Amino acid sequence: MTMSQFAISRDGDDPSFLLNSAFCRDAGFEPKAVCRNLSPPKLYAKALAFEPNTQITSSGALATTTGNKTGRSPRDKRIVREPGFEDAVWWGEHSPNYEMDEGTFLMNREAAVDYLNTVDRVYVVDGYANWDSQCRMKIRVVCSREHHALFAHNMLIRPTKHELADFGEPDFVIWNAGAFAANKYHRYMSSRTSIATSLKHRQVVILGTEYAGEMKKGVFTLLHYYMPHRDVLFLHSGCNIGKEGDVTLFLGLSGTGKTTLSSDPARPLIGDDEHCWGPKGVFNIEAGCYAKCVNLQSESDPDMWSAVNRFGTVLENVVYDEQYHIVDYSNT
Repeated sequence: MTMSQFAISRDGDDPSFLLNSAFCRDAGFEPKAVCRNLSPPKLYAKALAFEPNTQITSSGALATTTGNKTGRSPRDKRIVREPGFEDAVWWGEHSPNYEMDEGTFLMNREAAVDYLNTVDRVYVVDGYANWDSQCRMKIRVVCSREHHALFAHNMLIRPTKHELADFGEPDFVIWNAGAFAANKYHRYMSSRTSIATSLKHRQVVILGTEYAGEMKKGVFTLLHYYMPHRDVLFLHSGCNIGKEGDVTLFLGLSGTGKTTLSSDPARPLIGDDEHCWGPKGVFNIEAGCYAKCVNLQSESDPDMWSAVNRFGTVLENVVYDEQYHIVDYSNT
């Protein structure tokens, strides 16, 4: 398909930055229209126009639903077992890394790209992981849902206008076709959901789940592999800093209180979930927070309350009243 055959919507972007990418050529990506790094107001407008079950809450956040999958699917995650990478990955009994072969990964990627080629528009979010410029990695998210693009806009470190113009080839690509189900009859599959990571291809493919957190954990998985190769310790932790420059790390699994503990009004927050500890100190890998909202209260979590109840925030699977769209965090 030639460049002239690509339609550019009135608020779409010149797709040449995407079509000239080796990732796209290799995958056969031929989108109908491309919207790159849209602002939150534009993503709000498109979400309200095109996403079912999406509304603005009374506090200005964008509330939406994620279908059958309202949380992560750890048993549907796969790491491709590939020469040159497999010796550095923990496999076998008690390991959280379930393997997939390269052929199955490529079939899943083809299914994802085929789906993304059929939708009216795709959203591309180019951003960075890691605030330390020497460890910074370029991440490209390609998705079809507006709230996924807004999520990526919030969580990735946003490039300046000049950096975006010179972004070039990303280091990693996340193909998010979560609205399209995986083929559960392929080898290494356990359901119609699949989140597959290839270190060789430097890509993550998401099928069968619209839960936005899978993109965040995709970046987590990639950095968990690559950062130790740069002599940088990667940590699943919250982090804040005191008046004397004293840094505190709160390590723990999801749901154990990292966000709550690190959000101390007396200590500026560095980040609530994922950090690196390198030669120059501790740094966050993200730009935003992704917190659980169950029983959230302004009195006990004022920082998180303020972050959640504002324009630009994405709220997934929350309950709100139909008249005033006031969120009931006790029923979420």
